[in-house]
Amino acid sequence: TDLSKVTLVDVRTADEYSLGKIPGAINVPLDELRERMSDIPTNKPVYVYCGVGLRGYLASCILKDNGYQDVRNLIGGIKTYKAATTPVCLPEQPSSSCHTTASCCQPATEKVIKVDACGIQCPGPIMKLKKSMETLNPGERLEIHATDAGFPRDAEAWCKSTGNHFLEKSSANGTYRVLIEKASSCEKAIKEITTEEGKTFILFSDDLDKTLATFVLANGAAATGKKVTIFFTFWGLNAIKKVHKPQVKKDIFGKMFGMMLPSNSLKLKLSKMNMGGIGTRMMRYIMQRKGIDSLESLRQQAIDNGVEFIACQMSMDVMGVKKEELLDNVTIGGVATYMERAEQANVNLFI
Repeated sequence: TDLSKVTLVDVRTADEYSLGKIPGAINVPLDELRERMSDIPTNKPVYVYCGVGLRGYLASCILKDNGYQDVRNLIGGIKTYKAATTPVCLPEQPSSSCHTTASCCQPATEKVIKVDACGIQCPGPIMKLKKSMETLNPGERLEIHATDAGFPRDAEAWCKSTGNHFLEKSSANGTYRVLIEKASSCEKAIKEITTEEGKTFILFSDDLDKTLATFVLANGAAATGKKVTIFFTFWGLNAIKKVHKPQVKKDIFGKMFGMMLPSNSLKLKLSKMNMGGIGTRMMRYIMQRKGIDSLESLRQQAIDNGVEFIACQMSMDVMGVKKEELLDNVTIGGVATYMERAEQANVNLFI
């Protein structure tokens, strides 16, 4: 298509647009479309696209409802475009598009790096595995030892998600050993094209046990190198409140919610066997004795590993929660923001 005769509109976020776009496209995010409609000419056809098609469909409906006559949604979006235009080389047939001194599809060496992850509970061993793999060159191997019984299976699943090679596993005297080989950049490129990206979680609950599960899963997902987002809505907002909050102005309903709800994550209770707070204190004590990270530690790990925290604006308005009361790394979003993340994910969990 001659782009001088049409308007190509990318309705993803500005951040997504900056990471790659179809040449000639202008960026008008779906959330801003109604306010920026004047940026889109009405005298020629409009082609819209997003990640895979959902936001494009919503944008096309909005444009048609506002008088645009010829609007088309590019089904498949930027992912289909990238899959069709990104050069890849198969491991058996290295391509000249791989610009390295040696073919990127050939292992550099069978050097083995040994890492001790014993005594660390899930998701600690996987996080250590991820960080250790980042220091290796393609073809090099990582031998990691852990006492977490679930680690070998987690490591194998991690390799399937990231495109690295799970070679073998063994166990002796309560210690589990896995051997992994780092994949080449070409193999990872093939994996990225054929695999959906992203994991999203909606945290609706403020029960201590459910919140713990959310951050454990989020950290495990982040270890695969994929985009991970947690959308905090209604009671889930209590998990991301600051301990020391600034003074903010609230109406009577906001003050009532503030008195009735947990003031921060340290005040969260178990969904079962809370026993007036005794069960909660017992749970935190047992976790500490077993070497399991606290909720606050798991939450900080998620932040350090780039997990995106989004607070639901509507829930904040209803419950009288102000942005200043939430952790500094939390961003504010609505349904469209979550749907955009969910559209790019192959795992969406409601907790």
